[in-house]
Amino acid sequence: MLVRFMLLVALVATLAVVVSPRPIARACCSVSSKEQVVLNADQNLIILWDAENKTEHFIRQASFKGADKDFGFLVPSPTKPELNESGNEAFALLERITKPIPKPEARLEMSKGVPAPAAAEPVRVLEQKKVAGFNATVLEADDAKALVAWMKDNGFAYSPEVEAWAKPYIDQKWKFTALKIAPKEEGAKEAGVATPALRMSFKTERPLFPYRESATNGAEKTINPQGRLLRIYFIAETQYFGKFENNEQWKASVPYSQDIGDAQRKELLELLKLPANTGPAKFHVTKYDHLWPYNSAPSDLWFEKAAQK
Repeated sequence: MLVRFMLLVALVATLAVVVSPRPIARACCSVSSKEQVVLNADQNLIILWDAENKTEHFIRQASFKGADKDFGFLVPSPTKPELNESGNEAFALLERITKPIPKPEARLEMSKGVPAPAAAEPVRVLEQKKVAGFNATVLEADDAKALVAWMKDNGFAYSPEVEAWAKPYIDQKWKFTALKIAPKEEGAKEAGVATPALRMSFKTERPLFPYRESATNGAEKTINPQGRLLRIYFIAETQYFGKFENNEQWKASVPYSQDIGDAQRKELLELLKLPANTGPAKFHVTKYDHLWPYNSAPSDLWFEKAAQK
């Protein structure tokens, strides 16, 4: 059984922040040197899936509301990611070209992924890079306690929740991207931090989104008791559907799903700062809107191609 996914930095969403005695692990596990809790709020992201090369490009717009404190977060991925700044303008373009259409129906069968190979040392730094306003460190770890010790030594908060969140990914030999965001400048009127879009590109057997979160202990009620919107623009050679590992259907609306023209494909790749030959050759864009609840999920979210009739 594959486990779930990613350390963002990038990736790129809006997170709401509240003050609490200790940090809570989230889908992208938030950690703070000031022992503040960071909760995911609304998220707007692009997943570009190159099925032929089994490569996912994961782009998220990130802003962080709440406390003006120094904090960071962890994103797990099945393999070592390549980190680059991407274009925020791609989100605006996709919003313009998507139009509501009836939601198609399809039955899917989940395929089995392939775990990454085992590593030798307890915690290994694979890369350090400053990108899109983040100080990013790509790690691999064989032990949750060792990862927590690394976090402590490198100025991140740590807790039993973080250790429990990380363990399933470590068991499957996934990588972690640790991202750190600097505090706001003096005199800023609005609490929070905004960063450019970050692109994480990595190899994977199936495209995915890190949906799994730990219990919030009610912290979200002080931020947004109505929930949060998760919007995903999923780009591939055809339409894909989201499911959890237990085969439970992801409850998301599909206001748009269709092919786009070559000119729009070219413009999107330019805005995302990707090569013109990035696969697939034809883009099918599916727009998902999901009211993301603050509760436990059965797994991360995996995308599968609709069965051909």
